[in-house]
Amino acid sequence: MRKPGIILILLAVSLAASSYLSAKAVREGQVEAELVTEVISIQAGRTFTLALRLKHDEGWHTYWKNPGDAGLPTTIEWILPEGFEAGPIQWPYPEKINVSGIINYGYSGEIFLLVDITPPANLRSGEDVTLTARVDWLMCEVICIPGSADLELILPVTLDPPTEESSWSTFFDESRERLPQRLHSWKVSAYRNDNRMALFLEPTGEANRDISSLYFFSGDAQVAPGAPQPLRHSSGGYILELARTDFAEKETVSLPGILFRTGGWIADGSMQALEINPGYAEGPMPAVIGILSNQAAGGNYLGILGLAFVGGLILNLMPCVFPVLGIKIMGFVGQAGEQKGRVIMHGLVYALGILISFWTLAAALLVLRAGGTNLGWGFQLQSPVFVYFLTLILFVFALNLSGVFEVGGRAMGLGQRFMGTGGMAGSFFSGLLATVVATPCAAPFLAPALGAALALSGIESMIVFTFIGLGLAAPYLLLSMFPGLVRILPRPGAWMETFRQAMAFPLYASAGFLLWVLAAQVGEYGLLFALFAVTLVAMAGWIYGRWSVPGRKPAIRRLAGAAALAVFGLAIYTGYPVRESSGLVWEKWSTEKVASLRAEGRPIFVDFTARWCATCQANKATVFTSEKIIGAFRERDVAALKADWTTQDPAITEELARFGRSAVPFNIIYLPGRNEPFILPEILTSGAVMEVLGNSP
Repeated sequence: MRKPGIILILLAVSLAASSYLSAKAVREGQVEAELVTEVISIQAGRTFTLALRLKHDEGWHTYWKNPGDAGLPTTIEWILPEGFEAGPIQWPYPEKINVSGIINYGYSGEIFLLVDITPPANLRSGEDVTLTARVDWLMCEVICIPGSADLELILPVTLDPPTEESSWSTFFDESRERLPQRLHSWKVSAYRNDNRMALFLEPTGEANRDISSLYFFSGDAQVAPGAPQPLRHSSGGYILELARTDFAEKETVSLPGILFRTGGWIADGSMQALEINPGYAEGPMPAVIGILSNQAAGGNYLGILGLAFVGGLILNLMPCVFPVLGIKIMGFVGQAGEQKGRVIMHGLVYALGILISFWTLAAALLVLRAGGTNLGWGFQLQSPVFVYFLTLILFVFALNLSGVFEVGGRAMGLGQRFMGTGGMAGSFFSGLLATVVATPCAAPFLAPALGAALALSGIESMIVFTFIGLGLAAPYLLLSMFPGLVRILPRPGAWMETFRQAMAFPLYASAGFLLWVLAAQVGEYGLLFALFAVTLVAMAGWIYGRWSVPGRKPAIRRLAGAAALAVFGLAIYTGYPVRESSGLVWEKWSTEKVASLRAEGRPIFVDFTARWCATCQANKATVFTSEKIIGAFRERDVAALKADWTTQDPAITEELARFGRSAVPFNIIYLPGRNEPFILPEILTSGAVMEVLGNSP
């Protein structure tokens, strides 16, 4: 009988001790919260670890320290005995949570947020210590509900640490595996300019080097969560491109955050989250359209120069240039009297004319770019205005290559007259004019190089334009050295027109890619109007190519030119990117305001919302920007009231409770003649709003 008695006593002692190790879990809404401990007793001056355990109902989540596009981070306010100190929350790497297109960072399921606690050195053994914490969180599914709990944990103080661990120790170990770590086998550098940033990753030791995908969780909200993060391989490392948020502080000197990699950063597949905080590199960012680091720019910049040279070279195959190629070289030979040295000199002078022409063009564009930057919009792919205009330019070039319209006829005629001019001066000026003659025949390799040049520094841009000119001049230089090669040139013919039209399709693809980039910057409706603009540009080109051509009556040509110009101007206006606006004039909600407007007999739309509410932001993006809704509100003189619950206004809380609600979004419409408002669904649609407004007198 003694053994069962001893077992019962030990069991009772064990149960009594376990009551110290965690307080009673508190259930608040869809989240269960409690404080748990890794140790079964604490000692004076010895740091130990607690955890805030959050268990979420299925489909619900709370937030990381940077909640992403919307949300609020979980906070802990400690109430500790005198002399105790609590460290910061140790955040495990979060999940990406997509709520109707709004990208959030947070946790679902069960999560443990670790906190180190340090007792004072004079803590007396044999006492019990009570640790209290006020915890606040935001729990979201389709709707978002603020939650809070007062948690308590009682721990005994002993002289020596016990050998056994608490029942939660396994969970602490698993949580530590999710904590981001620093790793010296990877060197990370950060770069930025006004609208974009990039990380360059270089392996320096034993590391898992085969990277196929990465995601960067910005620790201080500098990076836009919903923007793509393309990863590119470069010699010696990888480049991860990032989009800057509009509200990121420009004074920040580093880019803290977590680099998440599914395959792990260690060769054995472990350690998925890498903690980084690289300082930004000094000086201008060495970048070319998406290639942003010093280490990467070398190889990719050479690629841009290669595109520029090939683009200039292909210009020689255009119908406006190729037919006169052999004629010009034989003209050099005739002027030099078969003296090879003078033939080569004519070729060099001709090439100099081409280069000076391109340098002049480059200087003009750089001056224009500088003026644009001073006015507030930079020539960068992160600028919607620049992307929009570059799209239209590429599309116009493509239409020209497709034969929808022809330009440059007068320049070609003028060029032919210069072709007949004798002497070195004639060669120089004909080379100068060759650029003007070739410009309307822009090749698919040329336009991307021009776009890249606009995103580079001044010196780098000049080098790109130099390579374009060298590409255009290369055949003249080669044939001036070896005039006999003129005989093997293919004869001009219909193949040139076929080639020119085929070269239009890479330009159409480039324009399509830029429209995709633009869509991420201006949203769904911005993209729609950009597509309308492209259609109008095509119409302008068709009008010009159909009626403003030789053979038409001068009056018709002038009228067609004016009409094409007007339609082109309309195209620019139609798709010009503007900062998204709801189009509705919102007033601040209050019960007094509602009473006043109802007394006037006006319909009232009330939007109970919050910045941290992802569904609220989705409703704003899909419904409140609808022209149909904006027009209906204006037509019916609907008053739009916004009850902003971002800071948990008690008046708003009370009003929500009056309708039996404790979360946002919540939308209602008051109509004249009705005592109670219409309650709209959480996921708002234009149809639901219009159905209610249809009952408005």
